[in-house]
Amino acid sequence: MMAIDDLPPLRAVIAEHGLSARKALGQNFLLDLNLTAKIARAAGDLTGADVLEVGPGPGGLTRGLLASGARRVLAVEKDARCLPALAQIAAAYPGRLEVIEGDALDIDPLDHLTPPYKVVANLPYNVGTELLIRWLTPESWPPAWSSLTLMFQREVAERIVAQPGSKAYGRLAILAQWRADAQIALTLPPEAFTPPPKVSSAVVHLTALPEPRYPADPAVLERVVARAFNQRRKMLRAALKGLAPDIEDRLRAAGIAPTERAEQVPLEAFCALARTLS
Repeated sequence: MMAIDDLPPLRAVIAEHGLSARKALGQNFLLDLNLTAKIARAAGDLTGADVLEVGPGPGGLTRGLLASGARRVLAVEKDARCLPALAQIAAAYPGRLEVIEGDALDIDPLDHLTPPYKVVANLPYNVGTELLIRWLTPESWPPAWSSLTLMFQREVAERIVAQPGSKAYGRLAILAQWRADAQIALTLPPEAFTPPPKVSSAVVHLTALPEPRYPADPAVLERVVARAFNQRRKMLRAALKGLAPDIEDRLRAAGIAPTERAEQVPLEAFCALARTLS
């Protein structure tokens, strides 16, 4: 295994600090520094960039980000047991790593980083989707971040990049692809982690678009998409009937057959429907 810095191997760090991954925190540690460096590279050129990392754990990805040239990394960690290991990394990269103990859902990165920043994280499984939706739905667009490079369960990753007509296609695909370019950068087997999760994982890279792909009111689009996919087996004229008394006419005006089901409708048509309802 290559050395990316002069710090000890991650297995030694975990042994020194008595760190065992906790299921309650959604933790699965990635100990191979080759892989953490590969994830850092998937985020693009980090030279001179500010980076937000959520759930750094013992700091494998943190080290990959700093070794790749990130100007400054803000690492938000909920598990106090990991703080001494992260403090060692901060000492090895003076002035470039700030560690905050807390919940990423409660912290505003703009208090610590200069936008546009990049988000790179092996997200805890139990908050990953919630954080992604928050990043994709800020009050104004473009957002404070320029790209998101995030580890998810593979099933979630496939939902983010899914296309119409597939079972994975739904609300997450539309939220992501409306305002960003999304692609799966790499996949990782369970055995890459300690302890191994029951499922494969994948890293998704999302690049923020300067403006949404098609015009639509975000709140209306979100309401339409949520209703459509909450009853995805129903025809849209039934699933959306509570949105407007003349929903069939509005569907046709948007170029959608009222008998279509949500998973058959492309993003552009959902945006057109949102405009007819605004």
